[in-house]
Amino acid sequence: MTHEPAAAPDDLFELAPSPLWLEDWSGVRALLDGWRAEGVTDLRAFLLADRARLRASTKGIRILHLNAKALALYEAADTQALVAELGAVFQGAMLENHLEELVQLWDGATSFTSRAVNHTLTGRRLDIQLKGRVLPGHEADWSRLLVATEDVTDLLETRHRLAESEAYAKGLFEHSPVSLWVEDFSSIRLLIEEVRENGVTDFRTFLSVHPEFVSRCMSEIRVLDVNRQTLQTFAAPDLETLLLRQGDVFRDGMHQPFLEQLVDLWNGKLSQSREVVNYSLSGEELHFLMQFSVLPGHEEDWALVQVALTDITARKKAEAYLEYLGKHDVLTKLFNRSFYADELNRIERRKTERFTVLVADLNGLKVLNDGLGHAAGDTLLRRAGEVFKEAVGKPWTAARIGGDEFAVLMPGAGPDEGRTLSSAIGELCEINNQFYPGEPLSLSMGIASVRPGERLEDTVKRADLRMYEAKRAYYQHQGVDRRSSMA
Repeated sequence: MTHEPAAAPDDLFELAPSPLWLEDWSGVRALLDGWRAEGVTDLRAFLLADRARLRASTKGIRILHLNAKALALYEAADTQALVAELGAVFQGAMLENHLEELVQLWDGATSFTSRAVNHTLTGRRLDIQLKGRVLPGHEADWSRLLVATEDVTDLLETRHRLAESEAYAKGLFEHSPVSLWVEDFSSIRLLIEEVRENGVTDFRTFLSVHPEFVSRCMSEIRVLDVNRQTLQTFAAPDLETLLLRQGDVFRDGMHQPFLEQLVDLWNGKLSQSREVVNYSLSGEELHFLMQFSVLPGHEEDWALVQVALTDITARKKAEAYLEYLGKHDVLTKLFNRSFYADELNRIERRKTERFTVLVADLNGLKVLNDGLGHAAGDTLLRRAGEVFKEAVGKPWTAARIGGDEFAVLMPGAGPDEGRTLSSAIGELCEINNQFYPGEPLSLSMGIASVRPGERLEDTVKRADLRMYEAKRAYYQHQGVDRRSSMA
C-alpha cells in the first residue's frame, strides 16, 4: 500500500464518532477488471491458487486519510505515521480478510464487511469489524472508498469468556458423578395456580381427593437434558430411549414422593430434598437422594429446574441388612428372640381375644454337637428354619428364641389352628428328612391358647410346659427303641 497526499476531508469525516479511513481502490478495480477479461469466473479459487494475486491487490489500495478517531484507535500521530508502519498494523491474516472483501465486491456489490486482527503502533492487539463502501459517484473506478473500523476487542473477549464459562458449566454438568436432570415445570405451575384460583386452600386434602391430579402433573414434566451419569445409572443407551421409557423409570412408589414435592411447591418451597425410589431400564430398583431446585431467574415460571439424584442404593441395602440382622436369626433366617419379645408385647397391647402359641424344641441337638461337631448341629438348625419358613405365614411369626428353641406366635388363632400347624410342621419334618442324609429332623412341640384374662406370658409358659412333656415322651420312646434294638 502507498500513501498519496490528498485534500483535507470535510468536517463531517473528521468529526465522525467512528474511526474512518478514506482510501483509493481504483488500482484494485483495474486488477479485477483485468482478471475478468482474462476469463476468471471463480474469484475465490483463482486467488487461492496463487496468493501473490492477493498481495498484488493489496498494493492497489492507497490510503488517503484517517480521521481523528482512527488515529487515536491506532495510537498514531497522523496518517503519515500510521502508513509508514502498515506492516506492523496489518500483520497476521490480512490476506485472508482481503480475499473476503474482494469476493463480496466481485459480483457488482459496492460494499463489504469483514473481520480482521490489527495492531496499534504500540503493538496492542485490536479485533476489528470492517465495513467498506464505495462512495457515491465513484462506482465506476472505486477511487474513493470509505472504511469504518469498529473495535470489537472487548466484545470478542467477553464472548470468549462467556463461551469458556458455558463450556466449564457444561463440563461440570456432563461429568458430574451424580445423575443430573434439567426439566421444565412450567405446565405444572400453571396447573397448581389454576387450582389455587379455584379457591382451594388445603392442597394436601385436594390431592388426596383427586389423586389423578398428581398423575397429570407427573405427565406434564418436560425433560430438557440429562448428563452422562444419568444414562449410565439408568442403563439407557441414549436420551431418546430414556425419555420413551420414563414409565419404566418412574413407577410404583413415585406417586407419594411426587405428591409431597407438589405440596412443597404449593407452599413456595422451590428447593427440596427427599429420598425416592426409581428403576433402571433393566428393572433394577434404585434408591436416590433427590435434590430439586428451581434455577435462579425462573422462580416465576419454573421453566428451568435441576434435579440431582445421588445414588444411595448401596447405603439403603446396608441399612436394610442391618435392620434385618436386628430382627432375624442369621443361621435359620427366622425372627430372633428380640423381635419375638417385641411382637409378643405388641399382641398383648392389642388385647387379642384369640391367640395361640406353639413352642418347639429341636430333638437331639446336644448329642449331635457333641458327637459330630457344631457344623452338623448348625445344619440341623438351618433345616428346622426351612420347615418353619414353609409352614408359617402372615400374620403369624416364627422365631428362634434360644439355642434349639423355636416359637410361633399365632394372633387370631385358636386351639384347632394350633393343632393343624403342629401336624403340618411334623409332616414337613418327615419330607425334609427325605432330602437330607444323616441325623433326622425332629421337634418336640407344645401348644397353648390364651384363656380369658390370662397374660400372654402365662400362655407361653403353659405351651413351654407341654413342649417339655412332649420332649420327655420323645426321649422315653427313644430309650425303649434303643433297648429293643439291643435285645
